Amino acid sequence: MLDTKRHWFKSLEVLIGKTFSLLPITPNGYTYLSGVFALIGMYYMIMQELVLSIVFFFIGAFLDFVDGAVARNKNISTKVGAYLDTIFDRYVEGMIFFGMLFLPLPKIWLPAYAWIFLVMFGSIVTTYAKAAAKEKELVNQELKGGILSRGERLILIFLALILGLIYPDFMYTTYVLILIAVLGNFTAIQRINSAIKINK
Repeated sequence: MLDTKRHWFKSLEVLIGKTFSLLPITPNGYTYLSGVFALIGMYYMIMQELVLSIVFFFIGAFLDFVDGAVARNKNISTKVGAYLDTIFDRYVEGMIFFGMLFLPLPKIWLPAYAWIFLVMFGSIVTTYAKAAAKEKELVNQELKGGILSRGERLILIFLALILGLIYPDFMYTTYVLILIAVLGNFTAIQRINSAIKINK
């Protein structure tokens, strides 16, 4: 949903683009840094140092926003940069969910690792539904939208981690993961349905 509302954040993007363009780091450099910070965040999650993990994952997610803002501010956006950004998005999410496997998440209906798998599966299929629609020439423009795009997914993931700090039994963290698993896969179905409807 938020991927169709980028204009809401335009003024913020311009400010961030101008500010971080002052540093001698390329847009792709920021993309690589986002992966490095996410990797450190994953390490701290495995060590169950949740505060540090959240901090590093947040910095990584923020830098993922910075790379595009800097590229547009300097008018040096490239297809390679956009491609790297998309690939690193998947890696960053993968690191978060891999780290979650080491948290003492309780079993709610299914083992926690099953919910983590379903969250990752929904994320992958949501993204692939967009890529496949373009590849198979079902759409002329990127297929976006749905109830839970990457922006909402990241917000809920951070909420889940913060709830883990507040409630160390991780019960509410797991409930949020279940919500992401359900809504994420529903979003994939929404995008698949949209691509089919466009071609009817």
